[in-house]
Amino acid sequence: MGGGQEFEWKLGQMIMVGMLLMVGCFYAGTLYANNATIYASQLSSSSSPPSPGTSTFTNKIALTYRKTPPLIPETGINVCPLNLNEYIPCHDVAYVKTLLPSLDTNRREELERHCPPIEKRLFCLVPPPKDYKKPIRWPTSRDYVWRSNVNHTHLAEVKGGQNWVHPKDQFWWFPGGGTHFKHGAPEYIQRLGDMITNGTGDLRSAGVSQVLDVGCGVASFSAFLLALDIQTMSFAPKDGHENQIQFALERGIGAMISAIATKQMPYPSSSFEMVHCSRCRVDWHENDGILLKEVNRLLRSNGYFVYSAPPAYRKDKDYPIIWEKLMNLTSAMCWKLIARKVQTAIWIKQDDLSCLQHNSEQKLVDLCDAGDDSKSSWNTQLRNCIQVRGAQSDSPKLPSRPERLSVYSESLSGKGVTQEVFSLDTAFWQDQVQHYWRLLNVNKTEIRNVMDMNAFCGGFAVALNDSPTWVMNIVPASMSNTLSAIYNRGLIGAFHDWCEPFSTYPRTYDLLHANHLFSHYKNRGRQGCVMADILLEMDRMIRPQGFIIIRDAETITARIQDLAPKFLWEVESHTLENIEKKPETVLI
Repeated sequence: MGGGQEFEWKLGQMIMVGMLLMVGCFYAGTLYANNATIYASQLSSSSSPPSPGTSTFTNKIALTYRKTPPLIPETGINVCPLNLNEYIPCHDVAYVKTLLPSLDTNRREELERHCPPIEKRLFCLVPPPKDYKKPIRWPTSRDYVWRSNVNHTHLAEVKGGQNWVHPKDQFWWFPGGGTHFKHGAPEYIQRLGDMITNGTGDLRSAGVSQVLDVGCGVASFSAFLLALDIQTMSFAPKDGHENQIQFALERGIGAMISAIATKQMPYPSSSFEMVHCSRCRVDWHENDGILLKEVNRLLRSNGYFVYSAPPAYRKDKDYPIIWEKLMNLTSAMCWKLIARKVQTAIWIKQDDLSCLQHNSEQKLVDLCDAGDDSKSSWNTQLRNCIQVRGAQSDSPKLPSRPERLSVYSESLSGKGVTQEVFSLDTAFWQDQVQHYWRLLNVNKTEIRNVMDMNAFCGGFAVALNDSPTWVMNIVPASMSNTLSAIYNRGLIGAFHDWCEPFSTYPRTYDLLHANHLFSHYKNRGRQGCVMADILLEMDRMIRPQGFIIIRDAETITARIQDLAPKFLWEVESHTLENIEKKPETVLI
């Protein structure tokens, strides 16, 4: 799906086959014998014949590693031991420790993704923890989640005074506080709006629709921005702040594990009107400000950098020296400090090419060589320079949401995606999502966290906009960069390579959508890209009783239908019409 011609061929020439699978997570209610009330409806009685599509495999509990080629036992995929219920392959602390001598710890490289070689990856189903319960649904989950689902007390102990999270009977309670807004995110958000607009408006009226929250904690800032219809990509590393991203996702807030250290963030250039750092534990002033230059890449013209941290207000220790360095760096990048109040400083990224050229001539900042800024920023080293965007690549003036959802980006035309193809894609997914809801036959509040694993132009996410969901739009790094166009529609997402596991905790999505994903990776010739690897990662990410929708060539979906029961997935068959009004199979 790298361009318009390929996309049209897939729509017009191939009869696509769709799959909709329910992840039964039988092992949660049988092998570990806990939380049986959740899974009772899915378990077959030993005295009754199995219903169609129900697993009859006797999966074993065993610590199993990936073989080449992958080996799937006749009894089904083994289930990992219970102590591995939070296994994150590319953020495995034990594995990263073995790499420390070769990592630049001064730049916190150890916090970035480090995927083990294929033979050291686990090849077993990650089980839920003891007493795991079906997640509380949105919007209640914004404030309360089950303690048993994220059974870690460290954050409550060290951040309780800042109102991040408190224990409350069998729940975790999130009062909405943060390190620099312990009295609540709403008051803090309004204060930021007042600072930017001189008291005349809020963040939305200041033109903010998309925010990147660096070191987001439990993502309360993002949670309360939703009231302004502001979409936030929240991220934090897997570090001493134990399981903060797991808390965020359990609450139903868009977030992922990531760190800003030595590589570019997996987001397109010029995608956010605001980058926010509230005591985010990033040394922006170090290494010639290379991390600030990455922020500059991510910010749209006239976007804001919000910095709530001690150097912005404290006069003791080394804070004045740090502040002076920050002022020198931001001035060299032609940012303007527009507000400094209470504990927060706010800069605006000015659209001033003459300033940048002057500062470059004065050796205050380096300008990047002309390059292809349209390529995906996946596994790419940071650049210690400022990217000057040409007239053709400049971000358009975008409307606010929801009007932004309809924006067609001119950059798509260079990838063969015409306005007609874009509109066809949008209309197609509007229709398909209605069918999906009918086939799922669940209340819409049952689905909150959604991932589109091959998002193309974001049409699937747009079709879900009126539902109580958020969508992580993934554009495979080996495809054309359509993620910029997705961000221009007011949506969020990331680049990723599905030959590797994703940067998230287990059990974090209610629905996974994979449209022609397996076809793309079928002949990649890389380890970790085979069907079983991707299915295993999908099983790790999906919540018990979650749903998976797969659309692909019939030979691929037939093979997945054979494999699904070995992953303890239920499958049923239905028929829908494809874009050409021809019948195609949907497996549920």
